[in-house]
Amino acid sequence: MKQIRLWMFLVAAPLLASAQDINLKGDSPIPFDPAVRTGKLKNGLTYYIRKNAKPENKVDLRLVINAGSILEDDDQQGLAHFMEHMCFNGTKHFPKNELVDYLQSIGVKFGQHLNAYTSFDETVYFLPIPSDDPEKLEKGFSILEDWAFNAVLTPEEIDKERGVVLEEYRLGLGANDRMRKRFMPKIMYQSHYANRLPIGQKEILENFTYDKIKNFYKDWYRPDLMAVIVVGDIDIDAMEKKIKDHFSSYKNPKKERPRKIYDVPNHEQTFVSIETDKEASNSRVQLIYKDYTDPKVMVTVNDMKDDLAEGLFSTMLNNRLNEYTNKPNPPFVYGYTYHGETWAKTKEAYQSFAMTQEDKQLDALKVLVEENERIKKFGFTQGELERAKTEIDAMLERSYNDRDKTQSSRYVSEYQQHFLSKEPTPGIEWTFKASQKLMEQISLKDINGLINNYLKDDNRVVVLTGPEKEGLKHPTEAEVLAVLNMDTSNLTAYEDEPVASSLLRNEVKPGSVAKKELNDKLGTTTLYLSNGAKVTYKKTDFKNDEVLMRAISYGGSNLISVEDYRKTYLGFAGVTEAGFSGLNQNAIDKFMTGKIVRVSPFISDNFEMISGISTPKDMEYMFQMMYAYFTDINYDEEAFNTYVQKQSAFTANMLSQPSYYFRQEFYSFLRKDDPRFVAVIPDEKIWKSIDYKLSYDLFKERFSNAADFEFFFVGNIDDKTMEELASKYLASLPASDKKETAQDPGDKKIKGSHKKVVHKGTDPKSNVTIMYYGETKYNPEEALALNALGEILTIKLVEELREKESGVYGIRASGGMDKFPEGYFRFDVSFPCGPENAEKLTESALREIQKIVDNGPEEKDLAKYKEGELLDYKKNIKENRYWLSYLGSQWTDNTSPENILTVEDRVNAVTAKQVQDVAKKYLTKDKVIGMLLPEETN
Repeated sequence: MKQIRLWMFLVAAPLLASAQDINLKGDSPIPFDPAVRTGKLKNGLTYYIRKNAKPENKVDLRLVINAGSILEDDDQQGLAHFMEHMCFNGTKHFPKNELVDYLQSIGVKFGQHLNAYTSFDETVYFLPIPSDDPEKLEKGFSILEDWAFNAVLTPEEIDKERGVVLEEYRLGLGANDRMRKRFMPKIMYQSHYANRLPIGQKEILENFTYDKIKNFYKDWYRPDLMAVIVVGDIDIDAMEKKIKDHFSSYKNPKKERPRKIYDVPNHEQTFVSIETDKEASNSRVQLIYKDYTDPKVMVTVNDMKDDLAEGLFSTMLNNRLNEYTNKPNPPFVYGYTYHGETWAKTKEAYQSFAMTQEDKQLDALKVLVEENERIKKFGFTQGELERAKTEIDAMLERSYNDRDKTQSSRYVSEYQQHFLSKEPTPGIEWTFKASQKLMEQISLKDINGLINNYLKDDNRVVVLTGPEKEGLKHPTEAEVLAVLNMDTSNLTAYEDEPVASSLLRNEVKPGSVAKKELNDKLGTTTLYLSNGAKVTYKKTDFKNDEVLMRAISYGGSNLISVEDYRKTYLGFAGVTEAGFSGLNQNAIDKFMTGKIVRVSPFISDNFEMISGISTPKDMEYMFQMMYAYFTDINYDEEAFNTYVQKQSAFTANMLSQPSYYFRQEFYSFLRKDDPRFVAVIPDEKIWKSIDYKLSYDLFKERFSNAADFEFFFVGNIDDKTMEELASKYLASLPASDKKETAQDPGDKKIKGSHKKVVHKGTDPKSNVTIMYYGETKYNPEEALALNALGEILTIKLVEELREKESGVYGIRASGGMDKFPEGYFRFDVSFPCGPENAEKLTESALREIQKIVDNGPEEKDLAKYKEGELLDYKKNIKENRYWLSYLGSQWTDNTSPENILTVEDRVNAVTAKQVQDVAKKYLTKDKVIGMLLPEETN
């Protein structure tokens, strides 16, 4: 998306000693970030190197190939992606599966840390590894080198991987795939892109000869189409030497195939594609006005100014569209517009999307067309422009303030874009200052003129997708064209409502801090407020411009009777849609422009909670929003009905999708004796049964006693500011001496061993879920061992069901134990597969479980688990979100928050016997197997 192009380099930050003198002459080039060392080897390979210590002792390596599925021959369709798979299945230095085995041994998790992807135009490999060990670094570069030039494409490994790739192909089957194949030729009219979806053709994947994939590797994995990116806690000179040592000796083919750039031809027609499917889960509208010319590369300051103008345009229009979603009888659930890339990197377009109710596609399309015409006729208002500038400036400022805290992965992505599409890489300091000055130069006239370049009567496409079912009338092509050509002479100008002066309308009578406690081990401070509420906060330097918040109270919906619960469980989320302090949601959004704050109250089974995020500068608004949710939430039936209408439209056709239908049927079976269970996917009847007044009253009751809450804050917090805000906005909240505890209704899932088979869908796709669960006495050592068992079993299941049997693309096992409100254990295994293999693979999975029950885990797999957990912990312990989650969970479980300091010791202390013991204790009892199979045909 083009309006995102600028933000690609806003997130990254050079550590410059002093402010740069910036040249904003229109034709002056956008500078290249001086903190990045870049170069090109004699063979044409490009490299980028940057030192960055976030996270510490870690380096992100990336190999980028400027080649993807668009370059495949007719008999190679799918082999660009297949080649990506083969790079993990045997290379010169890491035969067969030794590469994944080695990386797991140093804590790199396959699929989470270690990954890759293939698109139309590129193939990219991700490799984050520890940087504090020279041997690991050296092996990391050997892996990149092997991916680039030394894959061992043996017939045996190719044939084994066919099954895995075909399973990934299978995952993509369904309604969206069928509809996409019908509308893609119209969006990508007469373009090669329409015929080169990266997943390829099933017949080719099954039958291609070995030489076809070898030819693709030889033709396109070559130095002049490659970039190596290295960002992390490293020495730049040493990394540059490693790149030269590992990559300089390779040569390009003597007869290079040209790296052709494929275009998307223009067309005089307006193409309309109305696609339906019995398994489509939602209805959408897409309106595309394709550019006549090739995308413009951002090179000069003027280009950047133009890009900023496009970003402002999209921001203002999307703000208008968002207002529609909060109005009565909204035309769409959500809608947005942007000017940017289509499926092809060589074609940009002005594009609008809307998700609609199944019978409102023409209404949504009409709104999109009308809003375009309204802008063309009347333009935007000065107030809208100023708010858009404020919004973008706030985003820029946050990136600038956190310029020394940027994660390496963000830099790597930025340099990847520079290599592939020449996106500018000036860094945040230059960008921040340049953007502020350039935005001052952008006038309303500059913005309003853009629409004339976007709209046209040709080279456009309209795509409508939705469910196919009895009684539902779909729009015709004639009706769609009539909307595009409708009379808009009666349109009136957009009315920009005044901005509210405050978030609060009632006087706040401050309380006070009654007592303060410090925990030197954790670095936390606890404030005991005069109304009985508690505030615990931790000051960190992990982010300069971030403060996270979570407020928790015992109670939740389990305190509500079954009858009332069934009338309100969906209604609580809708209560907040009415706004607060007499302000509706649109008024709140408008007031909050440029203020980076989000506050969300919600009610779970056992707790009432509020979560939030802000910058230090905007913290007071976060406190004001909390105060308003506690004391002055609006009652607005119209707003609630709008919420119900949107949600009902969102869920209306979900059950037509086999995976959702399976979840509904499976959990209805598991919880058939639970009176509090209503549905996984609520239908229209359930939505209409929700009692707004009761939901509102119970919501207010749940948030009526601040003394029953503890408020947690983590981030860049000033002590004085925290005390002042807590005293004013939290100590003043209504409170009582009443203390609640959550009621445990007991585990209502069915007991015993069961198997539930669900038939749904026409594609040859299945899903299998194996579940173990039940009440138990909580034990922290067992809880950790269950978690370890899940990670270890995942390793073994991948080895057996994916690598040996070629039966799955992905498979996951996970286990854990809850302490609150009562001890409870759970362990799950889940995987998608072919229907013909579902029973066999289920038996294979159970066999792997039994091996651990009988023999315990192998020590090497236990070591992999520990390395992975410790690597994650070292990163997480420097993140605000991890601390907030840990403090909150320790509070709810009534355990010591100081446990966060002993995670490494506890992980290292896990033994193979403990893992075997919990496997014996919990995975030899009753189990429930759920299996999704296609519909049976005669």
